[in-house]
Amino acid sequence: MSDVILSMRGITKTFPGVRALSDVNFDVRQGEIHALVGENGAGKSTLMKVLSGIYPHGDYEGRIIYEGRECRFREITDSEKAGIVIIHQELALIPFLSIAENIFLGNERRTLGVIDWHATRTEAQTLLGTVGLAESPDALITNIGVGKQQLVEIAKALSKEVKLLILDEPTATLNEKDSDKLLKLLLRFKEQGISSILISHKLNEVERVADSITILRDGEAIETLDCVSGEINEDQIIRGMVGRDLTQRFPKRRATIGEVILEVRDWNVHHPLHEDRIVVDNVNLTLRRGEVLGIAGLMGSGRTELAMSLFGRSYGINITGQAVIKGNEADLGTVGKAIKSGLAYVTEDRKTYGLVLDEDVKNNITLANLEAVSNGPVIDQNREIQCANESKDAFNIKCSSILQKTLNLSGGNQQKVVLGKWLFAKPDILILDEPTRGIDVGAKFEIYSIINRLAEEGKGVVVISSELPEILGLCDRIYVMSEGRMVGEMDAADASQEKIMRHIL
Repeated sequence: MSDVILSMRGITKTFPGVRALSDVNFDVRQGEIHALVGENGAGKSTLMKVLSGIYPHGDYEGRIIYEGRECRFREITDSEKAGIVIIHQELALIPFLSIAENIFLGNERRTLGVIDWHATRTEAQTLLGTVGLAESPDALITNIGVGKQQLVEIAKALSKEVKLLILDEPTATLNEKDSDKLLKLLLRFKEQGISSILISHKLNEVERVADSITILRDGEAIETLDCVSGEINEDQIIRGMVGRDLTQRFPKRRATIGEVILEVRDWNVHHPLHEDRIVVDNVNLTLRRGEVLGIAGLMGSGRTELAMSLFGRSYGINITGQAVIKGNEADLGTVGKAIKSGLAYVTEDRKTYGLVLDEDVKNNITLANLEAVSNGPVIDQNREIQCANESKDAFNIKCSSILQKTLNLSGGNQQKVVLGKWLFAKPDILILDEPTRGIDVGAKFEIYSIINRLAEEGKGVVVISSELPEILGLCDRIYVMSEGRMVGEMDAADASQEKIMRHIL
C-alpha cells in the first residue's frame, strides 16, 4: 500500500471572517481506509468538499493531485467522473422513488436517449447484492430502514465506478448491527482495491477499520497516525483532537429527584401513511423534576415517534392517550400548545426539523420564543442580539458572529444552535433525541454538562440515544423500547449494556 492515490497540498479555505482550513496536507494510499477525525468545526467536511468539487477550484488555495495528475474540479460531477464519490451524513435519497431509480438518479441507464428499465433493474439488483442488501430494486426508499438506505447510497456510489469513496459520519444514524455491517463492507472494498476516507466521531469504529488516521484541529492537520505499524488507542486520538487529555467522558452529578413533572398514560400512535400500523403501542412513562430519563432501543423501535407525537402531534395519526404535566392534563394538540405547556423537543434531524438553515444564528436561537425579544408585535433588535450572543457564549458555538448563516456551521455547532433555541424557550421538560449525534467527544462533554445543569435547575430531561454507554453514563433511570412498546424499566445503577439488550432482543 505504498502507492498514493490522492495528495492534497497546502489546502487553505476561507469563509467571511473564518479560516476553515490552513495549509492542510493530506495523503491517501491506494486501497486503504483513511480516517479523518477532529472536533466539530475542525475542517473535516470542508476538506472533503474541496476534494469533491462542492467548493470548486479557484474557491480555495492549494493543489489536488489524484492518480498522479493535478485536478481542478469545478463541480461534483467532475470528481465523480474521476471516480471520487462522497456520501454525506444526510442521505440524498428521494423517499417515493424506488431503490433502482435512486441508485441511477442523474446517472440513468439509457438506450438511444430512453431509459432502459430492464438494464436499470438488472444492474441495481447486482449492486444490491454487492452491498449485501436483499431488497427488491422496486422497493420504495420510504419503506426501508435507515441502515438499508445507507447501503443504497453505497450502491449508488459503486454505480459510478468509484475508486475513492468518502463517507461522512456513515454510522451516525445506524444501530450497532447496521454499523457493523457497513464497516465490514468497507473492509471488503479495501480487499478489492477501493480506497476510502472515513469521517467519524465513533473512535472505536475508527480504531477497528482504519489503516491511517489524520487528525484535524482548528483547520490544521495536526498529525497522521499509522495504525498498521503502530498501536493506536482512543486516548491518543482524543489528545490530538482536543489538544489535551480528556480524563472523564461524563461529568459527575449528584441527582436531586423531585415530584413527577410528566406522566404519559396509554399513549398510542399510528403510522401516518399506513393507518393500520401501530408505531407506539400503549406506552406509559413518568418523568420527575431533576431527573435525566433515558429511552434506549434500536432504530425503528418507536422512540422518535413517541417523542414527536408528544410534541404537538408532530408525527402520526389516530393518537390516543393522556399526557399529564405538573398534575394537570395537558393539551398537546399543536406545537404551539406543547411549547406553552412547558415542553421542548430537540429533534434527531436538525437540518430538516431543527433549523432554518438559510437564516442566521441569531434568528434560529430566538425563533421558539420571539415574545422574549419583542415589544408587542415588534422585535427588539438589541435585545435579540444580546440574547443570541449569550446563547452563543453559553454553548460555545463556533461561528464568525451570530449573523453567520446556520447553513455554514459544522454539524456539531448546528446542534448547539438547536439546543440554544429550545433552552431559550424556557421549558420545564426537555426531550433530547440523539442529542450528540455527529458531535465530537469534547463537545459531547459540554452537552452532557448542560443536561446536568438543567436537571439541577429542577427541569425534567428525557434523553433518547442509540449509544448505550451514553444512556448508562448520563441517565438516572432508563426505559427500553422495542417494536413500539415499553419492554423494560430500570435504575441506571442497576443497568448494563447486556441487561438493556436482553430486553430489546
